[in-house]
Amino acid sequence: MPDFQRKPKLSRHLWVIYFLSIILLMFIWYFEWILGIIMSVLLVASFYYTIRTERTLMDETEAYISTISHRIKRVGEEALLEMPFGIILFNDEYQIEWSNPYMNSFSEEDTLVGESLSVLSEKLIPMIKENKEEVWIDLGEYKLRTIIRKEERLLYFLDRTSQVELETRYQDEKTVIAFIFLDNYEEITQNMDDTAKSQLNSEVTSVLNKWAGDYGLYLKRTSQERFIAVGTKEILERLEKAKFDILDVVRELIGEQNNPVTLSIGVGTGNFTLPDLGELAQSCLDLALGRGGDQVAIKDETGKVRFYGGKTNPMEKRTRVRARVISHALTELVKASDKVIIMGHKSPDMDSVGSAIGVLNIAKTNDVDGYIVFDPDDVDTGVYRLIESLKEDENLWKHFIEPFEAEEIMTNQSLIVVVDTHKPSMVADASLLKKTDYKVVIDHHRRGEDFIKNPTLVYMEPYASSTAELVTELLEYQPKGLKLKMLEATALLAGIIVDTKSFTLRTGSRTFDAASYLRSKGADTVLVQRFMKEDIDLYIKRSKLIERTEVFRDSVAISKAEQGVTYGPVLIAQAADTLLTMTGINASFVISERDDGRIGISARSLGDVNVQVIMEKMHGGGHLTNAATQLEDTTIEEAGNLLKDILVEYFEGRESE
Repeated sequence: MPDFQRKPKLSRHLWVIYFLSIILLMFIWYFEWILGIIMSVLLVASFYYTIRTERTLMDETEAYISTISHRIKRVGEEALLEMPFGIILFNDEYQIEWSNPYMNSFSEEDTLVGESLSVLSEKLIPMIKENKEEVWIDLGEYKLRTIIRKEERLLYFLDRTSQVELETRYQDEKTVIAFIFLDNYEEITQNMDDTAKSQLNSEVTSVLNKWAGDYGLYLKRTSQERFIAVGTKEILERLEKAKFDILDVVRELIGEQNNPVTLSIGVGTGNFTLPDLGELAQSCLDLALGRGGDQVAIKDETGKVRFYGGKTNPMEKRTRVRARVISHALTELVKASDKVIIMGHKSPDMDSVGSAIGVLNIAKTNDVDGYIVFDPDDVDTGVYRLIESLKEDENLWKHFIEPFEAEEIMTNQSLIVVVDTHKPSMVADASLLKKTDYKVVIDHHRRGEDFIKNPTLVYMEPYASSTAELVTELLEYQPKGLKLKMLEATALLAGIIVDTKSFTLRTGSRTFDAASYLRSKGADTVLVQRFMKEDIDLYIKRSKLIERTEVFRDSVAISKAEQGVTYGPVLIAQAADTLLTMTGINASFVISERDDGRIGISARSLGDVNVQVIMEKMHGGGHLTNAATQLEDTTIEEAGNLLKDILVEYFEGRESE
């Protein structure tokens, strides 16, 4: 075609040349007629040859263009009919008007013409209406990428089955690393003879090897109490589907011999290098152990942690040695700081206030100024009487400061000690955590995902009854120069008594040891009872909550407060505790509106139901027998329905194990 377009230009050039040649020829004729005759003959011959050649070239060009057009038309027809992807034209009613043979091969009928697009996929018509340009559909065993041209009422279907299978295989074969730890192994084997220890090792190793073989894991023992397992994402999905039943197998096996060994497993998975996967697995193992052990923690590239297990009450397995080491480490940090700032959680309870007073005593013992961050506008009725007693002791009350005062006196050499919580979102003033690099966390709750960043020292023992118990043990290893006051000892004892429900829940031998130590320092049990007294109005209010209780699945009590009536967290916790004393009730949940506009849920159990796992699914946390959560942008009724759905899933999961 381009050659054809240039022909007229060449012809005009030739005419100019011939015109000039004729003028020149006329001069030649004038001066030499014989030469003019000869030149005229040559010019005519040249003109004839040029015209003939140009006509031949034009004919060939036209024939070439005709041939190309025919071939292009034929290729277009064959492309529509023979290309290995589907083409469909549809009308305004989303019915198929025409389809190429490739698409007809997906139908049992001879043709798709006249059928609705919904026979291919229910998603097609809605996606076209939403002006989507692309959608993936399943057509039998095929995975088709569908390109939508709404204006032309045209669909292209590209077979991507092999691509999807390859991507799935790639995802399934991603490496997963797991660290397996035998909880409490050292403690239970230290008094065993070699024969018993060897038998224990053999049985545990045999069970784990069989489990690894059944799932296709590579398992290697790296020490007496540690294993490393390497597998794939597909294997991990099967393990999660089975809810890591190896936890139950090991627990039952060892339980028969009265040796309470359990497993903790940390799993790293996702788009990471092998070293990063190893670090991720180790951090997950630390998280599982920090939550009490006997469970699995899994983390991937999303940062979300999934937990399995944690069905049993954690055993009391912390040692006096660890308490002494932590106490000495805390002493060094206190001495190296210019002042100690102590924070509990928002709406502090007896345990939070009592343990804060205990840490304050550690600071004073080491001749360092200590202050407790206290918000007078965030005082719950449960600690009101304790606060009133503290105000009467001027030497003690002067160490209580408000958050803005703490910000003014803090320096980068100050030490922050957070007690009874490890979540930055729950501390009395989260902004203080950014004022210094020296932070200590002392807590008895199971560790959650939300954790204070870069703490200098962490003392978390979910086996302890309360943070007050942990702080009391730390006090025992402090210098004896400063005597614990009666009111300080009483506050610590009150924290233990409240959190153990008067030594009935989560109580170990160390709990009684701590209580005995505090009693020897002058703790007044009668004064504790006075602190714990409640007003008759609150009693009646709590009774109204209990009156609204329904029993779910025969053993779970759920109380939903009246819409528009607010309750404090302590009151709903007391209501949950009271419900737990009722005949046949193994777990209780109390739901109510809070003063801050959120919906609060307090959960309690006797140990058969893991309320911590249930509350974690509602963005809360706590212990196996004591947990809570706060929900935003919801109603009491919606929170109750969500709780029931989670309970159904929880119980059905247990029944299927």
